Amino acid sequence: MQPFPSTYFTYKNNQLHCEVVPVAEIVKQAGSPTYIYSKKYFEDAYKEFDAAFHEIHHKIFYAAKSNFNLSVIKTFLQLGSGVDVNSEGELYRALKAGAKPENIILTSVGKTKREIELGLEHDVLMIKAESEEEVYLINDIAESMNKVARVAIRVNPDVDAKTHPYISTGLSENKFGVNSETALKIFRMQNQLKNIVFTGIDMHIGSQITSISPFVEAVEKLANLFLILKKEGIELKHFDVGGGIGIQYKDEKPFTIKEYAAAILPILKSLDCEIIFEPGRYLTANAGILVTEVLYTKKNQKKNFIVADAAMTDLLRPSIYGAYHHIQPVNFDETKGEIVADVVGPVCESGDFLAKKRSIQKSEHGDLLAVMSAGAYGMVMASNYNARRRPAEILVEGNSFKVIRERETFEHLLWDEENYL
Repeated sequence: MQPFPSTYFTYKNNQLHCEVVPVAEIVKQAGSPTYIYSKKYFEDAYKEFDAAFHEIHHKIFYAAKSNFNLSVIKTFLQLGSGVDVNSEGELYRALKAGAKPENIILTSVGKTKREIELGLEHDVLMIKAESEEEVYLINDIAESMNKVARVAIRVNPDVDAKTHPYISTGLSENKFGVNSETALKIFRMQNQLKNIVFTGIDMHIGSQITSISPFVEAVEKLANLFLILKKEGIELKHFDVGGGIGIQYKDEKPFTIKEYAAAILPILKSLDCEIIFEPGRYLTANAGILVTEVLYTKKNQKKNFIVADAAMTDLLRPSIYGAYHHIQPVNFDETKGEIVADVVGPVCESGDFLAKKRSIQKSEHGDLLAVMSAGAYGMVMASNYNARRRPAEILVEGNSFKVIRERETFEHLLWDEENYL
């Protein structure tokens, strides 16, 4: 079994380290299961992305939905990022982490009236509308608040992102955005909407996209729309490319950020406006691991099982998407040999697994396993099913680490229920 290729999670004397810190030492303090993040990875990924587009006026808005821990958001804010928020809760988190409203974009295919009001109250940079009806509602709410709303329209370019159907968002069959004809109609209503000013046009065609061609096709389509509007005198300040850039989980060969920039920069330069990016997974996925302790091993006929203390409640992606996460031992011991096994959790669902038919080092009670590429869509999708407590989160910086979220207590789970007994 080969370790996952990473310069941030490496073996030293057969012990897995995050940066300079032994993972086993972190688990001694934080317990298991636990999420561990490399701050250096966050920083390096952001700086690389930012540098790739230095030729144009641009701004990165970190997609908080991928990992909304306050310390993670704050790390990107300190690097100069804005924040893309998808709900009232994410807006609350972004503000708590120190984001200024002018560096926040409010998105979502189904914003509530309250969320729109909050966006206007805080005067966020812009609200992205995803339907004609939503535009009318934003206009009405802004009028009632005696405000003018800055609005961008999300356009669905009907491009196949060639990704998992659950995370494809740019086809006409998907729920996101409006088609080009509807977008033109809405933009041309500018003079009728007294409490809206259109400032941008937006796309987001999906997530975990490992081919550049869908991005090029979608950017070309949206750029054409942008230039049509410009000829009609509708001057937009922002062109939002969205996110969706894929990373390596298994044997994918994703394009580099420099290759991505080289492919779309010629189109973007012709627009003469600020270009916005919304990376999430790209900045966080391979910055994190989920460490889990082996509870039991067993064999049913010819099938091997490794029962770990992490479950679908801690990392949902394998169960919901059939997603692959490389799993490797925290303590590498080549004398143990390998078996093919399912790595499963304690939750009472057959869909509770972290890996199936995986070649993995033989394990025994008390061994630690590292589930790789878990920095995005891990903790944010965790739940309390079976009354399980969500894991702790740890941030490593060089040779030190700190808890950035304690493991939940049983009191957290009860919250105020006891008041109603």
